[in-house]
Amino acid sequence: MKFSVLVVDDEPSIRAQLEESLQEAGYETQGAGDGREAAELALQRSFDLCLSDIRMPSMSGIELLRRLRETSPETMFILMTAFGGLETAIEALRLGAVDYLIKPFQHEELIAKVRRLAEHRQLVLENRNLRRAVDAGAPRGMIGGSPAMKQVLETVDRVASLPSHVLITGESGTGKDLVARAIHERGSRAKAPFVPINCAAIPEPLLESELFGHVKGSFTGAVDNKEGLLKTAGEGTIFLDELGDMPLPIQAKLLRAIESREIQPVGSTRRVQIQARIVAATNRDLRAEASSGRFREDLYYRLAVVEIHVPPLRERREDIPMLANHFVLKYARELGRPVRGIARDALRLLTGHAWRGNVRELSNAIERAVIFAAKEEIEAVDLPDPVRAAAPRDPEYSANLREATAEFERAHILRVIEQNEGNKRKAARVLGLGVTSLYRKLGSPSPTADET
Repeated sequence: MKFSVLVVDDEPSIRAQLEESLQEAGYETQGAGDGREAAELALQRSFDLCLSDIRMPSMSGIELLRRLRETSPETMFILMTAFGGLETAIEALRLGAVDYLIKPFQHEELIAKVRRLAEHRQLVLENRNLRRAVDAGAPRGMIGGSPAMKQVLETVDRVASLPSHVLITGESGTGKDLVARAIHERGSRAKAPFVPINCAAIPEPLLESELFGHVKGSFTGAVDNKEGLLKTAGEGTIFLDELGDMPLPIQAKLLRAIESREIQPVGSTRRVQIQARIVAATNRDLRAEASSGRFREDLYYRLAVVEIHVPPLRERREDIPMLANHFVLKYARELGRPVRGIARDALRLLTGHAWRGNVRELSNAIERAVIFAAKEEIEAVDLPDPVRAAAPRDPEYSANLREATAEFERAHILRVIEQNEGNKRKAARVLGLGVTSLYRKLGSPSPTADET
């Protein structure tokens, strides 16, 4: 939903200009002619922000602020005041206003303040949704409201109670292990063991023994019988991480185990029944690996009854603020640090970074930032160098770019005015602007009543 602003001013022309500027910036607005009308509107619906003048008939801005503190405590408040009312503005801050504007002010200044508040409100909502997700039993560590992540969560819920084997694909660091654990914990096997094994971290002879077990004396060092993990998992889940690194001979043996529901320990002639469900994960393209002969095609199809792809972080950037704040709370608690949030500039860098290491890299970056943060909010300076590298290096160039953009916009408006024979009202209609906004973009004095 759009960030909503209640604009309160007893001067209709000023109120219209403020609403127009806010609407052009992408915010939803509703106007009120005085404090009493604004208070009634706030009872009918909720607003994210109230932007109010101080001096108005029937109810002043300060009185309106007091009323909204009682009836709409989540509505933020910005007070507009003349320079002489600065003392009143300070009183408003004590009463709970988040900011104030001294008249006359540039509309760009207003939009900048509203943008900061909208970003803050978004973070508050994301933290609230995060807590609700945890309270509602969302899969541990699987955080995100993006369409891609919702699809992953829906698939997890759909397959969790089924006996089918599952293949999880995705880049390193995307959280494939969390998906595997969620499938186990949300299904009928939740009370049975969850047994993970990294196929890339164990040499071939040991991997075979780990999976299938061995009998005493079957090889050097086999001093006792050992039950394989496929058996140890019982009716639970065995998670084969980095499946693409499994050697071909063991792939063949695993395929037989899946088809027969039996395993044969190394050095034994006896076959042992297994009941575990297999969930596997890989960061490789197993179809391509099968085509090249590096992975068994028949094993791929046996395991990929259900295939879940976990998207990289760069494809779900809208989840970064929620994930980052989750890690802030996690590491602040674990490390005993008084960090409670992330500053806007730091969040902008986090959202813009490439995150080649995905969620794992983000987690590490936030842990480091929590350690080095000097304030209650993580700032840009607290982030690792690769993340800070995304910041503009030349502020002057950035300012010049804005000036160039404004100049181009002004030239385009003048051309449209010329094409409409100097009729600014008609030109504004063609451009999709209000007449007041057109004048402001040209840097001209405000239009007369006839022109608006």
